[in-house]
Amino acid sequence: MKSKSKSTNDYYIVENSWLARIGRIFMKTKNLALVLGKGIHLSGVNKEIFLKDKKWVKHELIHIQQYKKFGTVKFLLFYLLESLRNGYYNNRFEIEAREGEEQEF
Repeated sequence: MKSKSKSTNDYYIVENSWLARIGRIFMKTKNLALVLGKGIHLSGVNKEIFLKDKKWVKHELIHIQQYKKFGTVKFLLFYLLESLRNGYYNNRFEIEAREGEEQEF
C-alpha cells in the first residue's frame, strides 16, 4: 500500500512508490529512492530506514535543490540528456548529489 507523508515543508516521502519500483527494476537494485519535484519516492525501503541513512537523505535533498534550481521540466530534460550522454554514474547531477552527501544542512 502506498503511503505518503509530509516530512517538512521542503519535501515529502512516498513509501512503496510504483514510480520508484519501476526505477528499481530498471536499475536492478534492491532498494531505490527517486526524486520527483519535492517528493522522495521509495521502493524496497521504508521511511524510517531511509531517514536513518544521512548520506542517502542528503543525496536526495540535493536532487530536490536541483529541481528547484532548474524547474521540473528543465531538470528532467537535462537529467535525461546527461544520462544518455554520460551514463547514470557520470551524470553531472548524480556527481553533484554524491558530493553533497558530505555537506552539512
